[in-house]
Order: sequence, then structure tokens, then C-alpha cells
Amino acid sequence: MPNVFGAPHKGTEPRHEQVVFCQDEASGLRAIIAIYSTALGPALGGTRFYPYGSEDEALADVLNLSRGMAYKSAMAGLDLGGGKAVIIGDPATDKSEAKLRAYGRFVQSLNGRYYTACDVGTFSEDMDVVARETSFVTGRTVAHGGAGDSSILTAFGVFQGMRAAADTMWGSPTLQGKRVGVEGVGKVGHRLVEHLREDGADVVICDVNEPAIDRVRSTHPEVEVVADSDAMIRTELDVYAPCALGGSLNDDTVTALKAKVVCGAANNQLDHPGVEKRLADRGVLYAPDYVVNSGGLIQVADEIEGFNFDRAKARAAGIHDTTRKIFALGADEGVPPAAAADRLAERRMSEIGRLRGILV
Repeated sequence: MPNVFGAPHKGTEPRHEQVVFCQDEASGLRAIIAIYSTALGPALGGTRFYPYGSEDEALADVLNLSRGMAYKSAMAGLDLGGGKAVIIGDPATDKSEAKLRAYGRFVQSLNGRYYTACDVGTFSEDMDVVARETSFVTGRTVAHGGAGDSSILTAFGVFQGMRAAADTMWGSPTLQGKRVGVEGVGKVGHRLVEHLREDGADVVICDVNEPAIDRVRSTHPEVEVVADSDAMIRTELDVYAPCALGGSLNDDTVTALKAKVVCGAANNQLDHPGVEKRLADRGVLYAPDYVVNSGGLIQVADEIEGFNFDRAKARAAGIHDTTRKIFALGADEGVPPAAAADRLAERRMSEIGRLRGILV
């Protein structure tokens, strides 16, 4: 069975500080919280509510995602570590106030080592419910003093990373006249389409959820729709933007890929270590996912100190320069951009983390 969530970007065994299995029989809650690192500060990462086929599958996903959050925080220049949580179940049928509040109590029990927020299957309104049991939650609704929907700056940041990739590949920081395929037009993908159309890009989309496609087409009837992710990979594109679940880039899809740039919002896009080299060998410029999709993290992190949208957006705009820096470092050192990003993130965690020790 293929790994639908994607492999960790590092090829080593996990080095997580803490993994907590959370079960509340009364509410039916089954969740896992993984803290990869608090070297730079409290671990921050969203809560994914997803109908995993097994607890092992959920564990593999939360370990991969929490590791990515640590690298993402480091590259975003935040004084935060990396963590993630998953709740096992179908959010459409299994989500309840009791379950979310039980989860909040588990978050509270970690005494600030982990801040939670939204992710796939959870929304700002859910974080308001979680916050009734814990003070260590961000990404709340505007009505409750929060940053609201973090997909706003996630999409903005991905667009900034894509501009940097266009500048590196074609010599101009614009997608005007380029053909961009957006795989997944949910919370983030549909906002990315807006940025791309405003910039003059020709957009192709696909999604397993027909209403998501209809929402985009209602505003942009000119957008082309392809059947599925396999068709998207094989479509003639300049840029491929994976914005659904991870693992879309594997040995087979890289071989079939038509695009010259990969830049999207999905986490853990590389199915296994080594895919980044296959992309580079084919002349495909890969913008590391945890760098370009960090706008949402920046948005909810800003809430911790009292949310200011303009301040958060200005910081998210810096994703453009960070991505350019990674491309330049990779070229100078003769390594793929993903390896260059890892080196920069690890350097910051090591240099700053040694001043802090482990958060207790």
C-alpha cells in the first residue's frame, strides 16, 4: 500500500521528545499528540481530525507531521518548536463538543509544552471549544480574539514561495502566463487559486470533493478541471501545486511529472527520502513544503502575543526571500533545495536550542 501521508523529509529514525496517546472512553476520543522538539520554544502544531485506518497509521502521520512542524518553525524564524496532534475519526460524523473538550484537557495536561491549532478536519470554531479546557490553543475565531482561518496566510505564503521559484526558474517573480495545476482546492487550495488568477496564471484544478471544485468554478469558470491527481501529474504544466494530503511525489509520479516547478501547500509531499534528488536530476525545482506552507503557522503563532494581521502578513511575505535563499544555497552547495532547507533549519535549532535546553 502506498504511503498516502508522505515520508518524513529526514531519513533518520524519529527523535521525538514526547508522544502522548490520549483516550477518553466517555466521549470516544482517541488521539495522539507528538512533540518533536521544544529546542526553540513550546511546540506548536495543528490538530488533524481524520478517519485513519488504524492507530499505527495515525501514529506514523503524527510523527511525520510533528517533525515537519519543528523544521517549519525554525525556517520561519519563530521561537517555537514542533508538534502535532491527530484525532482518529471522521470529522463529518464523529466530531463532538465532548470529544473536543476531552482533547483540550489532554493538551492542558502538557502544561504549555504543546500549543494546538487547526489542521485538516478542524476549524477555528473547534479551537474555541478546545479552549474551554486549555489555555494552550491558538487559531481561534476572530470573535474570541483569535487569528481566524489560518488558510489565509498559508495560501499567501505558498504564493510567495511560488513567486520565488518562478524568479529562479524563469527570471521573473510572477506566474503571469504560466500554467499552474492546483491539486486540492479545499481550505488552502481555493485561496491559492485566487492569488494565481490575480497574478495572471492559467489554472488547472482537481479535487476528490466535487463541491470544492464547484466553489472555484462559480468564481472562476475559466479554470480547467482534470479528473484526478494522476491526470494532474500527466498534464502539461509549468507549476504543480500539491495542496491535498502528502506523498504525491513518488518514483512513479516524478517520472510522469510534466511541470518544471513543484510548489504547494501539502505537508510531507515527498513519499520517501531520495525523491528530492530524483526531482533535481530531472531539472524540476522543488520548493520545500514546510518552508512555503509556513504562513498559517506564522498566522496562528502571532496570536500567542496578541494577533495583528498586518504584522503576521508582513512576516509571511518573507517566505519569498527565504525560499530564494534556499534555492541559492542548494545551487552553491550542489544539493537539492530540500537538503539545503534541512541544513538551515537544523543549524538554527542547534545554535539557538543549545541556549534553551529542553522546555519543562
